Amino acid sequence: MAALGAPYARALADVLSEANIDAAQVESQLADFGAAWHESAPLRDIFLDPSFPIEEKVAILDKLNTRLQMGREARNFVAVLIRHDRLHLFDEIVEEFRHEMNRRLGISEVEVTTAHKLDDSSRTALEAQISGLTKSRVLATFHEDASLMGGAIVRIGSTVYDGSIRGRLDRLEEELAASQA
Repeated sequence: MAALGAPYARALADVLSEANIDAAQVESQLADFGAAWHESAPLRDIFLDPSFPIEEKVAILDKLNTRLQMGREARNFVAVLIRHDRLHLFDEIVEEFRHEMNRRLGISEVEVTTAHKLDDSSRTALEAQISGLTKSRVLATFHEDASLMGGAIVRIGSTVYDGSIRGRLDRLEEELAASQA
């Protein structure tokens, strides 16, 4: 589904970049719309009903916007999704927009899995190491997996650095099996 949403996410990022508009503010406004979208089944039913006229859906969006106070760009973006029958992809498109803005800002999104929860100073130190490795700012998401036994697994895009004890044991087992073959 990201393939369907990516062009919309890039288009929004382009509009904001060209107009020098704060992407975080627009993202916050879209989050407000998303909250209303998720909280109201009748709203979703109307917006997703193909027999309901598009112009009426946009009019409902405008009435909703009197409460949400979205800026022009966020409102127009939601209207485009309505007009192109892509509102069902709203969450995926907004997530792809976040990734696109991070790419444009040179921020590496990183997943870190450790055997146990890290304290703040350990997280900061690990983020600094990863930042040095990627030569960029880092936005890290941390997870715990006790089966790692120790160490960490760091995923940067499609690249995985496995410094876990479990990973080391698995590699050692493979080497031993290969040497006996």
